Amino acid sequence: MFFKNLQTYRIPAPWAISAAALEASISKQAFAPCSSLEMQSQGWISPRDNGALVHAVNGQLLIGLRTEKKLLPMSVINQVSKDRAAEIEDQQGFAPGRKQMKDIKEQVTDELLPRAFSQLSTTWVWIDPVNGWLVVDASSPSKAEEVLKLLLGSVEKLQVSSLRTVHSPLTSMTDWLVADEAPSGFTVDQDTELRANGEGKATARYIRMTLEADDMRRHIAGGKQCTRLAMTWMDRISFVLTENLTIKRIAPLDVIREENDPTNRNDSERFDGEFLMMTGELNKLLGDLVDALGGEAAA
Repeated sequence: MFFKNLQTYRIPAPWAISAAALEASISKQAFAPCSSLEMQSQGWISPRDNGALVHAVNGQLLIGLRTEKKLLPMSVINQVSKDRAAEIEDQQGFAPGRKQMKDIKEQVTDELLPRAFSQLSTTWVWIDPVNGWLVVDASSPSKAEEVLKLLLGSVEKLQVSSLRTVHSPLTSMTDWLVADEAPSGFTVDQDTELRANGEGKATARYIRMTLEADDMRRHIAGGKQCTRLAMTWMDRISFVLTENLTIKRIAPLDVIREENDPTNRNDSERFDGEFLMMTGELNKLLGDLVDALGGEAAA
């Protein structure tokens, strides 16, 4: 396994909550499928399908939030409700009023829910108690905050704070493009987005194109700043850094795969080995990235 996106938070290090204590806390909100009248259900699941809600490997912890959503488009509810209202109008001789129409929609929704398809998704959370990282594999801060809300509701007195750096990614990425020089250990790849702050928010996007220094400086001189930048760390991991410190499109490169050959491992050993490899690599990447952004900002 390898996370695709990083929403990164800080917890006190060393973290005083053991894997067993975390398991006991989140077990109160273990996942249960939607009932026939529920549109959505959320809860914690076993990462390895063995009943344990916390998977621990060499001190690193993995938990997963399962979300089930019923797919019942409002357009379907409205159409069935319209047909039902027409039948009622024929029976009573006048169109249903606002309150009656509301009751009809609620009844139709209750009738259709048991037949609606379900969509399942899982959001993974990596917790590093030693180095104080809590990382959610989510592409947007709002999705990560949804996970954190449930986690904070599960674990009493859990202290979590957003990762803050001395220099903002927006300023730093812009400076790197102006200087045509990436920070130590990093290289700039071929994707970027530059956006102006003005009313029109003029935007220039480069996708799989060489970022010519003169072009970048011209955009920046015209008032744009870098909001997304594709980079590679130590020839080991490629990713896209965004202005809000989200790390997206993470991809381990071949050198990592070659160093961690899963041949002759069973499924359990392979999973644990890949998890340890991922946490080790991401730990170093996060440390170097924070340094490149001027270090962590004081609380």
